[in-house]
Amino acid sequence: MTDGKNTQTSSSAAKRPNDGVSGKKRRHGFTHALYTGEISYGFIERRKVWYTVTAIIIVISLIGLLVRGLNLGIEFKGGVQFRAPAHVAASTIDDVRKLVLSSGAPDMDATEVVSLGSDAVQVQTRALTSDETTKVQEAIAKATGTKTSSVAYSKVGSQWGEQITSKAIKALVVFLVLVMLQIWAYFRHWKMSIAALIALVHDLIVTIGIYALVGFTVSPSTVIGLLTILGYSLYDTVVVFDKVRENVQDIEKRDYTFAEGANRAINQVLVRSINTTIVGVLPVASLLFAGAFVLGSGPLEDLGLALFVGMIVGAYSSIFIATPVFTQLRELEPAMKEHTARVLRRRERATQKGPQVTAET
Repeated sequence: MTDGKNTQTSSSAAKRPNDGVSGKKRRHGFTHALYTGEISYGFIERRKVWYTVTAIIIVISLIGLLVRGLNLGIEFKGGVQFRAPAHVAASTIDDVRKLVLSSGAPDMDATEVVSLGSDAVQVQTRALTSDETTKVQEAIAKATGTKTSSVAYSKVGSQWGEQITSKAIKALVVFLVLVMLQIWAYFRHWKMSIAALIALVHDLIVTIGIYALVGFTVSPSTVIGLLTILGYSLYDTVVVFDKVRENVQDIEKRDYTFAEGANRAINQVLVRSINTTIVGVLPVASLLFAGAFVLGSGPLEDLGLALFVGMIVGAYSSIFIATPVFTQLRELEPAMKEHTARVLRRRERATQKGPQVTAET
């Protein structure tokens, strides 16, 4: 009877589906290991390193902004824009610029000449009088081998650019205020609003600083790009904050500190943030490439650079600035200090008790 039961049990075990290698744990991927905490990188504990790196980046951006300055487009500083049909060759841009400088109009060193594809050139100059406009128009016609009447031009006043700047600043202030109120209302904690605001200001400074260092023209498309990247940056920050809130809920009852819960949240959303950023940056990179190398200049170039830099910087700030700053602000609270000390004391007692039990055994 006993043999029969053993045989039956063995047969039943043999018929069970084999869901893995016997005696070995099922292996999970890198993403799962980050989510469960099997693999964890100390983002929060190394926050001084991120603060130092961030400070260096901001200083470089401010130096570029103060030393080089922004290359304001004709919409902001005013001037005259010429456009002429031309068969664009390797020397066309230099030829047009030389003839414009020798046209007889003074103070033309800031003239910008770019190609519009392979069949047109665009020339932007300072504000010109009627006689100076005629001279420059004739010079462009001579350089491109076309008629003077074929060279179109338009005069742009700086007042329009001033209006755009004023409206952009107002929109930025309103956006930041609404963001702070929204985060405060959603997460029910004003310190998250402060951390998110610091991250957004960082994104703006770095993006504008890179614009100054690269020397791209600041146009209305740039303003649109700057306002757009705030949304991307805020999205990444809210994703991380939402996971932080989940991990630190009822933190006083947990056996880990606030910093450890926040650090685990960053690790859990790290892969998602990277993938989201890559997916968003790839089409923007194609816009930037088309604007800079195919068209030579224009709205695609200006918009593409602002979005490209802003999206990368926004992903960086949500992980390395917003969450560490929020964690540091929370750790200054007396309740968090008490909880952290209690968790550390509990761990210390467990560590001291372990060797004692082993010695008695």
